[in-house]
Amino acid sequence: MTEETIDFDPPNLTDTVAVVTGSGSGIGAACATALADCGAVVFLVGRRPAPLRAVARRIGGEARVFPADIADPAAMEHLAHAIRADGYSSLHTLVNNAAILGPHTSLHGISTAEYAEVMRINSTGTFAVTKALLPLLAAASPEANVVNLTSSVGRHGRATWGPYSASKFAVESLTQTWAEELAADGIRVNALNPGGTRTAMRAEAMPSEDPASVPAPDEIVPSLLFFLSPQAREARITGRSLNSRDFM
Repeated sequence: MTEETIDFDPPNLTDTVAVVTGSGSGIGAACATALADCGAVVFLVGRRPAPLRAVARRIGGEARVFPADIADPAAMEHLAHAIRADGYSSLHTLVNNAAILGPHTSLHGISTAEYAEVMRINSTGTFAVTKALLPLLAAASPEANVVNLTSSVGRHGRATWGPYSASKFAVESLTQTWAEELAADGIRVNALNPGGTRTAMRAEAMPSEDPASVPAPDEIVPSLLFFLSPQAREARITGRSLNSRDFM
């Protein structure tokens, strides 16, 4: 994507509904806050209630807290029910951000159970959330957007990133497949690589790195908002995998 095509108008999300997974901290919290600032009612989804409530307090009245395991299909069906029960018949924005790092070591030193858990959260969880919310997304057509957070190691495998890398390759594939399958339903699906970002996961993966050397979570927000912008909607941008750094 060239610099000329990156210019866009901020989206007006008034009277829209969004779901952000993994929104208790880091990138998820930044994305949820930005969507609320644009006018959306935001459902905060994650496994730990306390961080979700803290983000909800910062956002204010436009936030709803929904603690859940995203890889539990029954819980995600309950999320869809909770959105409807709150009086909303459609979902305009889904940000699939929740993920775990897993063991950051060579593949031969990782157990099958450890590998499976990373895939369960990062890949199966993304699938479970999206599948459960598809009817609500379809009801928001042609304004419906799914943005899946991915990684540079989800495009090119790297030593010691095995399970996480494999899970993000799967997310890239899900993005492309859903983009083709859902285009006729007016649902756009794209992937966003935030790059190195100042989060707890990054600190865990790169303990010797100076946190000040990488962008704060707020700095990746413009790339998310691009996918929701009038320009992206009019161009029917879907099935793309972009880098946040292109917008900084």
